[in-house]
Amino acid sequence: MSGLLVGTIPVTGASAQQLTVATGGGIIADAERAAFFEPTAKALGVTFKEETIQNVRDVRLQVRSGAVTWDIAQLGLDECQQAAKEGILEKIDRSVVNTDGIDSPSDMDYCIPAYYYSTVIAWNTKTGQPGGKTMKTWADFFDTKTFPGARSVYKFPRGNLEMALLADGVAPDKLYPLDVDRAFKKLEEIKPEIEAWWDSGAQSAQLLKDGEVDYIQIWNGRASSVMRDGGKAGFTFNQGILTGDAFAIPKGAPHKDMAMKALAMFFSPEQQAHFPLTVDYGPANLKAFDTKVLSPERIAQINTSPENVKSQIKLDEAWWAANTTAVLERWDNFMQR
Repeated sequence: MSGLLVGTIPVTGASAQQLTVATGGGIIADAERAAFFEPTAKALGVTFKEETIQNVRDVRLQVRSGAVTWDIAQLGLDECQQAAKEGILEKIDRSVVNTDGIDSPSDMDYCIPAYYYSTVIAWNTKTGQPGGKTMKTWADFFDTKTFPGARSVYKFPRGNLEMALLADGVAPDKLYPLDVDRAFKKLEEIKPEIEAWWDSGAQSAQLLKDGEVDYIQIWNGRASSVMRDGGKAGFTFNQGILTGDAFAIPKGAPHKDMAMKALAMFFSPEQQAHFPLTVDYGPANLKAFDTKVLSPERIAQINTSPENVKSQIKLDEAWWAANTTAVLERWDNFMQR
């Protein structure tokens, strides 16, 4: 159920204004609390009440019912683009919210990326490196002769179509608009080799950690957590597919002006630099790497660092916002066959 209270960050002073922010919860919310909410609460003299959001439908319901209680909502970048087109978000006041350093393929009038994660190729280092060979590309992931073994893939089309087209030889700069027919044809090739279709980050990590599959398409933070926990795993950022979550302000938010000031702090290089101190996902503001908050060793591990981002592809959230409904229908048919 959306709207479940997670917690309130206290600020001294009985008259402190309260902002309600809806996040996805879990380790991401923990990182957001440490990097964004707590320092912003202190600086602005506000409190943050945290609630949970499932998806864009929750924002749509609040706005259309005229009962908006959230001041800030976290959405996937593609969902955010969709919500902007529906007119259920407030326009970001760019005179208040400075987006310098944020290089986004998405229109930032309503949605600004908060952080990025990467969909990457990972493997079991005991069984997933036949003859000492290591996967480097999605073409390798589809190559079941050179790399025999069980595979696992996310149970959702976003990222899978890009994976299939890259495996089929489409150049990264020629991916969009996605050739949906070609992508599904390629996916049919690998489908018999998919041992498990995971639907949560926790499940993907467990599959990798337990050695239930030899190769897995996985979010980079989940792969690195397995490695930190002593799991026999490795992964590559090469051909990683970058996307992320954004912060937005629902239309009719009760404290819109203060929410804008809060967003201005969330996207500052200093606060962005603190985000990857507690979670293995990268700041959206690349100026975070110039703040000296992050050590060279930590920067080398972050997916959006200047070096790691070179070998990855940014997912086109605008394309997905426009095409998700049609693709989902086809995906459901693909999965049921």
